[in-house]
Amino acid sequence: MAFDNATRARLQRFVAEARTLLTEDFSRQLQQTYGMDPVSGEVSELESLRHLDDQRLETAQLLREIFEHYLATETAKGKTAAKAVLDRMLREQAFTILNRLAALRMMEARGILIEAIGKGTQSQAFQLYQRVANGALGETGEAYKHFLNSLFDLYSADLPALFDRFAPESRLFPREATLTRVLELINDYEIARLWPEDETIGWIYQYFNSLEERRAMRQASQAPRNSRELAVRNQFFTPRYVVEFLVDNTLGRLWFNWTGGQTALRDRCQYLLVKPDEQPEPAARLRDPRTIKLLDPACGSMHFGLYAFDLFQEVYREAWEWEQTNGPDALDRETGGSPDLKPLAETYPDRDAFLREVPRLIIERNIYGVDIDPRAAQIASLALWLRAQRAWHEAEVKAKDRPQVGQGHVVAAVAPPAELELRKQFMEGLDPRDAELFEQTLFMLKGLPELGVLLQVEKELPALIRKVFGEHGEMFAKEDSAQWQKAETRLRDALTDYAGAAQSTYQGRLFAEDALQGLRMIDHCRETFDVVVMNPPFGELSTSVKDYLGSQYPRSKNDLLTIFVERGLGILRNGGELGAITSRTCFFLSSYQRWREEIVLGIARPNVMCDLGHGVMDDAMVEAAAYVLEKVA
Repeated sequence: MAFDNATRARLQRFVAEARTLLTEDFSRQLQQTYGMDPVSGEVSELESLRHLDDQRLETAQLLREIFEHYLATETAKGKTAAKAVLDRMLREQAFTILNRLAALRMMEARGILIEAIGKGTQSQAFQLYQRVANGALGETGEAYKHFLNSLFDLYSADLPALFDRFAPESRLFPREATLTRVLELINDYEIARLWPEDETIGWIYQYFNSLEERRAMRQASQAPRNSRELAVRNQFFTPRYVVEFLVDNTLGRLWFNWTGGQTALRDRCQYLLVKPDEQPEPAARLRDPRTIKLLDPACGSMHFGLYAFDLFQEVYREAWEWEQTNGPDALDRETGGSPDLKPLAETYPDRDAFLREVPRLIIERNIYGVDIDPRAAQIASLALWLRAQRAWHEAEVKAKDRPQVGQGHVVAAVAPPAELELRKQFMEGLDPRDAELFEQTLFMLKGLPELGVLLQVEKELPALIRKVFGEHGEMFAKEDSAQWQKAETRLRDALTDYAGAAQSTYQGRLFAEDALQGLRMIDHCRETFDVVVMNPPFGELSTSVKDYLGSQYPRSKNDLLTIFVERGLGILRNGGELGAITSRTCFFLSSYQRWREEIVLGIARPNVMCDLGHGVMDDAMVEAAAYVLEKVA
């Protein structure tokens, strides 16, 4: 087994050592080069940095704009806030460069990339690069930095959340000695066999925050005090067998039912619970797989999505055959809200062309993920992209023939931009009603970093629309939706133009990008899903949103996990399936009685339950249960 305890312990040491090296390097760079002291929180005036050349002076300016952008949403005050922001900047810079190097190493292991990391500056791809450069890029260390940056730029089109060198978490680069040591750690023979494994990047995410950090947070406060504490305290890896159990009995079960049991998933899904003589009545029309939506509302590194990807591949293959056998109207596209889609055979010239597109379709149409930790969004997007590349590699599709994967549906629930002057400047270029809508939308999203999908946008948005655009009579629901879609398109275009305008500052770009993330999050919250699978946070509610959650989820407010279950059922279509691994205490403590009666048995029907006991979710001190609920009302 690739991830036995000894191997995981070795990977954990690697991550801890790499984090320390990178954090210490970047801390010295901030303090000694750029006049920003993470220890004291002091930030020197830009004019005092007379020792810097033009390039580093520009970096110093950008770092200060990032600092101001983050500071605008920081709840602490004074030096405490400044130190918190600088600490965040250090973590983000270190995490991003480690993820990038790990991602390139994983690409090598999959044959996507010629050896570029595996032997450091002796790697085959760099040797070729250096030969072409012919000394024009400086000494070996400087040339290798240029080489890595060229790779980052190459992959930024598909994975901007990770590889965009102009993103705020990507303004520093490790010094040569630090980079050399990190590469030695990555290429240690004891973890070499882990790079082909899909789960490796998830374990890196898991181990970047230490067990000691989590314990210190819990000792300092029983309830999470901010979004970072909420993310770190609930960062527990979901074992592969639990992932398969839940996805088999949600997505696998739906497809099994729709096909009347005539699916290869019956044998492939080893945890799918099917009675020996079970033969469900097939649907009149099989769902077009392009309309099936699966959400992980606390996705972390996307383990549920990675396994669901495998099942979706089989679903697409069987849907093609179903349409070929039963005709172009055999697939139902209305239920998933995509009636304008053409039949598969009218969209693709043949089966091979269709199957070549399937990995892209899965990412762009089927798998959705949300996390309050932006680092998780980096990892989840990368994991799905790597999974698509592996699918094409296994199908012997050459790199030049692989479809480019567009923006998927992994969203980070980040704080809406809070700079008042930038907001005023942006709104001056809008129609007055759009400007008011924008301001009201930012206000609605203010708790997003702690709430994520728990923010009930679909309830708040109609009132917001009517407040700005007026009442619409009996057709208000339909009209509200149409008004929002039109206004949202205008806001997206305006924000994109604002971010790219020549006069826009770097901080202005960050403002616009955070606002665009908020709009994407609204779209997620307004979707209706067929499957929700999750390992949600549990325990005390975050102090800053406790009142909101209590008012919106009165039947489930005892615990975060029960709120997530209620919310998951709320965004499912009738007949949809929710799979979760949580603490088992909610099923027998008297304080959860209302939740059990009105949610679990009121709007849902338990289909599967597995009592797992202690020690399932790494170091989480809970007795766990994995279960599947079907929405019935």
